[in-house]
Amino acid sequence: MNRRLVNQDSVNKLHMTSFNKILVVLSLVLFFCSCADKGVIKVKNVEEFNVAVKNALPGDVIQMANGVWKNTELKFDAKGTAENPIQLVVEERGKVKLEGQSRINISGEHLIVNGLVFTNGHTPASEVISFKKKKGVYANNCRVTECVIDNYNPIERMESTYWVSLYGKNNRVDHCYLVDKRNKGVTMAVRMVDEACRENNHRIDHNYFGYRQNLGANGGETLRIGTSHYSLSTSATQVDSNYFESCDGEHEIISNKSCGNQFIDNTFYECRGTLTYRHGNDNVSKGNFFIGNNKEYTGGIRIINKRNKAINNYFSDLKGYRFRGSLVIMNGVPNSAINRYHQVDGGVFANNTFVNCDHIQLCSGSDEERSAVPINSVIENNVFYHDNSDNIFTVFDDISGIEFKKNIIGKNLKNIDNKLTVTNLKVIENEFGFKIPQVEEGIGSTLVKPAATADNTGVSWYPKAKGEMQFNTGKTIEVKAGVNTLFDAIVTSQTGDVIVLSESGDYVMDKMMELTHPITIKSATKEIKPVIKSSKAEMFLIANGGGLKLQGIEINGAESPDYAGNSMVSTSHYSMNCNYKFLMEDCQVTDLDVNHSFDFLKVYKNTMADSILIRNCQFSNITGNIMLLNKEKDDLGIYNAEYVVIENSEFKDVKGSVLNLYRGGTDESTFGPALKIDGCVLSNVGFGKRNKTGSAIYTHGVQVNNISNLKIDNSHYLDLYMTNGEPITNLTNIEINNSKGFKYNNQSFTANGVKVNGSVF
Repeated sequence: MNRRLVNQDSVNKLHMTSFNKILVVLSLVLFFCSCADKGVIKVKNVEEFNVAVKNALPGDVIQMANGVWKNTELKFDAKGTAENPIQLVVEERGKVKLEGQSRINISGEHLIVNGLVFTNGHTPASEVISFKKKKGVYANNCRVTECVIDNYNPIERMESTYWVSLYGKNNRVDHCYLVDKRNKGVTMAVRMVDEACRENNHRIDHNYFGYRQNLGANGGETLRIGTSHYSLSTSATQVDSNYFESCDGEHEIISNKSCGNQFIDNTFYECRGTLTYRHGNDNVSKGNFFIGNNKEYTGGIRIINKRNKAINNYFSDLKGYRFRGSLVIMNGVPNSAINRYHQVDGGVFANNTFVNCDHIQLCSGSDEERSAVPINSVIENNVFYHDNSDNIFTVFDDISGIEFKKNIIGKNLKNIDNKLTVTNLKVIENEFGFKIPQVEEGIGSTLVKPAATADNTGVSWYPKAKGEMQFNTGKTIEVKAGVNTLFDAIVTSQTGDVIVLSESGDYVMDKMMELTHPITIKSATKEIKPVIKSSKAEMFLIANGGGLKLQGIEINGAESPDYAGNSMVSTSHYSMNCNYKFLMEDCQVTDLDVNHSFDFLKVYKNTMADSILIRNCQFSNITGNIMLLNKEKDDLGIYNAEYVVIENSEFKDVKGSVLNLYRGGTDESTFGPALKIDGCVLSNVGFGKRNKTGSAIYTHGVQVNNISNLKIDNSHYLDLYMTNGEPITNLTNIEINNSKGFKYNNQSFTANGVKVNGSVF
């Protein structure tokens, strides 16, 4: 029976026997049963899906069967109506997973996609969810809701993919859960590639964007609207009620590159970076919460271009400086090209509240090129309070083009040329845990709690889990000395396990130890002295997803093969899309001298350490380098480690460098590296003929250099080379004896028997 062509009148006119009447009654029962399930088309594979889409009519529902759909490319091209959209749903939410190389392309009119989960793989193309069939054929009036993309990344770190790309007009993405993007490329983008995609009126709402690790390169935005090429065109996209948590890919969490967009009632929780009006005019942000919890590089809103506004937002405990400040108003470039910095003109920054935010930056980026100061702008009715700092304002250039009206600051804060009203602010903590300065009505933000939370965004049926690397969270495994006993323990270990070396003696391996998850190896007590030796060219290899923590052990190179270029710790030789950590405390490293160029830690291109820590360690008799973090030589602002910390350690008879930390290029989208050296001693370091830097310590383009209590004896240069941005260099109690001295930006200084203090040599 054709459920669309039943003619009840013809049935009633039939001359029927009793038997025929029974048949008709049964047929009508079946028909009405089918009507109860009208338009639900169940599909079990791509072939059935394609047939269902081809024949779909307004009101139909295509239902994907439970299970893993591997290497599945869905092309959802159909036309519903506003009253009767065509829907793609799943049999049970959370039980339909697209894995391997899968994706979906949506095109047509009035389509709804609901409940898809992408995991355990990556897109075979450039996008996971695309509102496009091909160039010029887009989706309009379509919706993607309650979908999940979780760690769906290619292994190649610098391969660029987008997770969600909106084309066409009047589309919506809502209540989706998008977490753990690790490779280059924007998490979600509004693509304005032609007129059919401009003035699009898209809505992006109630989504959960989470845990985007630091990319260490440009291209790590969480959300981008437009590009510089189309940045003076109108997008008219509304971004509201979304929750951004630990979105740390680069310093533009949201990169606005178009006109007429609204950012309303979003929450930015512990995100390194800012909502950035990078290009475009007439954009508004209001009702947003920026909560830093004193995490480094957390920021608020950065303003460029014309008639952009920030109104009634709440900012708390943000630590970011320079381009990552809580409020950053940029200088522009006179007669700027479309892809550079247009002058701030007609900006309005009103009724915002700033509580314990460290940096308000005015005319930021001022230099010979960016010399166009803000004009025709106003900062009014804002409140600035800080309970442990007296100086939060930095003015880099002429601010006469900014009018200050009715702004309140706490009495402990330094004023800006008496432009702000100083008040003995009373601050209360409201029932939601937020500090609210008590001011007269009409001053500061009216917000009392975030509209968007972790609980009311994303999906309810998929677990929200933080994918952060954790040491010391698993079981304890005791290991005795012997051949491959440590190797066997590592093979059977799991994430966060602690391997305890329970007796003094040699732990010898004739196999390379590949680490695919974070693991700790430690001595049972301070009295026990375990020694790790290996007959492989690499002792530990940190693979993708791996991490290593060493405590209280000795590493000895006596059993290593007689090869040049050995290393004790190495990253994967191939690209890693997962950042790693390497921590080392109370350890000794000796006799890496079987051949030349025997390094301790060696990394490879397209690998990134969140942190490398060496504390209370001794290194001696080494023919190579201690740490080579210099494999990103393309000068694109990319580097190999975000934080490098060396504390209370000694380095003796090292032919290479203790550290070679390199970041080249002039890109301003990244944060680091950041280096801390404190309480260390260098003796006879850097004089090997294969030491390519000619230095005992060499840094290039490092954004933060904090070096203190460093003693250098009979060693090569301390060589610091500053490049782009506004690098911070703090030197305290640097003692150099019988050594080459130091270099700063290729200028050499002799410093025998003197102490160096200060921020400039």
